[in-house]
This record gives sequence, C-alpha cells and structure tokens, in this order.
Amino acid sequence: MNEMEVLDIARDAVMTMLIVSAPILLVGLVVGLAISIFQTLTHIQEMTLTFIPKITAVCAVAIFTLPWMLRQLTEFTERLMDKIVALG
Repeated sequence: MNEMEVLDIARDAVMTMLIVSAPILLVGLVVGLAISIFQTLTHIQEMTLTFIPKITAVCAVAIFTLPWMLRQLTEFTERLMDKIVALG
C-alpha cells in the first residue's frame, strides 16, 4: 500500500463523513439561525428556547434520513473492504 492509496482511503472517509453529517448539521444551523433571529426581533433572551426546537428538528431529520445514512456508510464499508481484498 503506497501513499496514494492511503490518501484515497482517507479522502473517501472524510467525504463520506461530510455527506452523512451534512443534513443534520444544516438543519441544526437553519433552525438555530431562525430562533436567533426570532429572539433578536422579540427581545426574548431565554436560553432554553433554542434547545427544544433544535433537538426536535435534528431528531426528526435523523430519523427521516437514517436509511440513506446507513446506505452511504454501507457503500463506504464495501468500497473499503474491496480495497483491502485487492491488497491481499
């Protein structure tokens, strides 16, 4: 195994991680931004107001995208195992 193969595996792992985590992170970002704008406009500075909608939205997206996430991780694992078999 040379350096290019190691870099290829690392690049594939990082891209898979970014692709799998992107929906949850983006929903958390959008909901957090919307709540922050709402708090700024209404001058409500309650810290617990941000947690419940964010947790609810993130959990809903996680449940909704879980089959897709598992498929992405399974495909990555299969690619990794194919590379391991090709080395042996």
